[in-house]
Amino acid sequence: MKNNFDLRTVNVMRYITPLREGGSLPALAEADDDFKYVLKFRGAGHGVKALIAELVGGQIAKALKLQLPELVFANLDEAFGRTEADEEIQDLLQGSQGLNLALHFLSGSITFDPAVTTVDAKLASQIVWLDAYITNVDRTFKNTNMLIWHKELWLIDHGACLYFHHSWNNWEQHAKSPFALIKDHVLLPQATLLKEVDAEFKAILIPEILEEIVNTIPVDWLQWEDTDETPEGLRNVYLQFLKTRLENSEIFVNQAQNAR
Repeated sequence: MKNNFDLRTVNVMRYITPLREGGSLPALAEADDDFKYVLKFRGAGHGVKALIAELVGGQIAKALKLQLPELVFANLDEAFGRTEADEEIQDLLQGSQGLNLALHFLSGSITFDPAVTTVDAKLASQIVWLDAYITNVDRTFKNTNMLIWHKELWLIDHGACLYFHHSWNNWEQHAKSPFALIKDHVLLPQATLLKEVDAEFKAILIPEILEEIVNTIPVDWLQWEDTDETPEGLRNVYLQFLKTRLENSEIFVNQAQNAR
């Protein structure tokens, strides 16, 4: 079955409430398709880089057939938020005009609790492998970033992954890093099938798939003030990072196995 990495674009119509998670201040919002979304703002903390991480991390999870809410591009009109009473939120909305990213709101979902729900070895290994690959620091006992919805496990919040892009120097070195922070992963104790999953996932993430995923990053998110690199140059670094990391996956797989 062919992957379809194209995202729908919605227009945000109503800001409902802030969801105060860390410093990113996402919000629950309603769009013009009458659905509710968890909206991630380009004007927040790490700006478009967090949106790129959320997009690329989510698209890779999708390619690997892991469950995550639908991702959509979310357009914020320049008039949006002018009536917002909270100044911090008004500034955030004004600084986020244009294209943002949102996840479909899973109404009725509950936060994954490892003390309540046991994840089988295969799924645990798949999620640990994903997070080691995309260098996701944010799936810990303290903050699991997983939901239970309709008795299934859903992944959310990949905005902290691909953290090499905050410094951008030595990306080649970062691509071959063992990712020692995997030791804090909430599912690591159950991840006993990492070698098996490594072989399966490497067969799925062929270069064409990675290229398709990276090509979904909007050009608008690749106009960085802190670099002379062109948008296409930046896009290519993301692609080369993902390819290099995949080719050297035994480094992060061995690290995860040793951390167990």
